Amino acid sequence: MEICPKCGLPRQACVCEQIGKSSQRITVTTDKKRYGKIVTVVSGFDSDIDIKQIAKALKSELACGGTSKENTIELQGDHTRRIKPLLVKLGFEEELISD
Repeated sequence: MEICPKCGLPRQACVCEQIGKSSQRITVTTDKKRYGKIVTVVSGFDSDIDIKQIAKALKSELACGGTSKENTIELQGDHTRRIKPLLVKLGFEEELISD
């Protein structure tokens, strides 16, 4: 059984990620890439959050492609209106998400 080094609880009962999600300032912006393609950029994640898992959930819900790099998530297309409720559903605080 693995034990979390931060909280000392077993990995199944670890609450570090939930606590981390409630104290993050997330920013959602759009960027224009090559050939005029629009990309939605979600940034402001701490290093203790599993960004790959969040990116996978967002890509699945929004039916789009994307990637996660250096504590940011890039999603193909303009999803600024739809992304805030999805982040709240994933456990982030609504007041700390800015457009």
